[in-house]
Amino acid sequence: ELAIGTPGSPVGSSVSSVGFLNLQNAGILPSLEDLLFYTIAEGQEKIPAHKFIAALKTTGLRTGDPRLKECMATLKETLKNTSDGVMLDRHLFKKCVQSNIVLLTQAFRKKFVIPDFPTFASHIDELYESAKKLDEGQVADYIPQLAKFNPDLWAVSLCTVDGQRHTVGDTKVPFCLQSCVKPLKYAIAVHDHGTDYVHSFIGKEPSGLRFNKLFLDEEDKPHNPMVNAGAIVCTSLIKQGASNAEKFDYVMDFLNKMAGNEYVGFSNATFQSERESGDRNFAIGYYLKEKKCFPEGTDMTSILDFYFQLCSIEVTCESASVMAATLANGGFCPITGERVLSPESVRDTLSLMHSCGMYDFSGQFAFHVGLPAKSGVAGGILLVVPNVMGIMCWSPPLDKLGNSVRGIQFCTDLVELFNFHNYDNLRHFAKKHDPRREGGDQRLPPFGPMDYESLQQELALNAPLWKKICPTESNQDSSTTIVYRLDS
Repeated sequence: ELAIGTPGSPVGSSVSSVGFLNLQNAGILPSLEDLLFYTIAEGQEKIPAHKFIAALKTTGLRTGDPRLKECMATLKETLKNTSDGVMLDRHLFKKCVQSNIVLLTQAFRKKFVIPDFPTFASHIDELYESAKKLDEGQVADYIPQLAKFNPDLWAVSLCTVDGQRHTVGDTKVPFCLQSCVKPLKYAIAVHDHGTDYVHSFIGKEPSGLRFNKLFLDEEDKPHNPMVNAGAIVCTSLIKQGASNAEKFDYVMDFLNKMAGNEYVGFSNATFQSERESGDRNFAIGYYLKEKKCFPEGTDMTSILDFYFQLCSIEVTCESASVMAATLANGGFCPITGERVLSPESVRDTLSLMHSCGMYDFSGQFAFHVGLPAKSGVAGGILLVVPNVMGIMCWSPPLDKLGNSVRGIQFCTDLVELFNFHNYDNLRHFAKKHDPRREGGDQRLPPFGPMDYESLQQELALNAPLWKKICPTESNQDSSTTIVYRLDS
């Protein structure tokens, strides 16, 4: 019990902070580890390890999350030394979670960007099943490796800016990024050289033409980095002067960091086929060379090789969703906490994805979906909900404009259900679901983890733990004293 104020003196205005400090000084404030144990234990003196793991998964966090590596390793080691290999008392639990306690507390106290994650995930599953019924579209067949994919393959993965994960469908099947790599290499170029340098070679306007047209703007520059001409010039800006092997490793290192070291591979068969059937891109390359669009001293044929290599980089839906989440999170990878890209490069990339990312459907997509996205002929759609999450949809059958039929349907349905459209949050607008508010406190800026003390203070003075009681119950002067009692 804590009485704040003394007889004869006015009560301080900042009751909570005074109470917290007095409690902390008295050494009786419950630790975050204890609070977490009581949350999961629900009155029991021990908890089974599997109950903790199951509860963890409902928050959206995975046991394989790199941030929880130490916690999971300690848990495994601790269970080996218990009598039954299953149960954890409060002290053992504390030992297991203390290395990651702030992250875990935020998760269990619903302080992530999507507080009620199970409900949100079930909505995503429904949207997935709805789009799965579509059987229109054709699998790209201009190279044999793309034509081999089963048209029934369909996958959706998402990763929030807090690292909450959900996947449904064929999410572990590797496929090539193809044009989905264009915004990623553009981000790398801007990260390395800055906006002004990159856009001295490439424009910022939607072209209004097919993505593989031999056509430049009035300044003899490619219209934007999301069409082939712009992407080829963008490729020439990366790691200038290095060999193709060094350049490739450099980009792969970036993509691995963006994906939190999840699967990023390379399809040599696709690369060889791209090169053999790349006449249009060679024609674009020679046209760009004639118009002096490349930096001085550029070997155009070598750049085209590098361009085909980058198109042939493989991902899974799961790893690509983390890449998208890195863009959603301002350049920080959500599952490692590492800064990969500068804020400037992410802002510029999302701006161009929004206006130019979906081939000749870009205007329609910006109108109806209102989110930055990039599609590729392998059937992928990389979708970014800024400050919330990244999503990768993948299904090989394409519409006439080269976009995944199921992917477009999923993105459209997603924004019809949730207020993710860029302009859904205007005042007086019809309300949709806002998963950022439902089932927990809305997470407001600044984003990112709180520190131990501020989280402990907030939770320790929450209503379920502390009750304000009548001062006379504690023989205190009711005119000058406020009393809090710690609930059992």
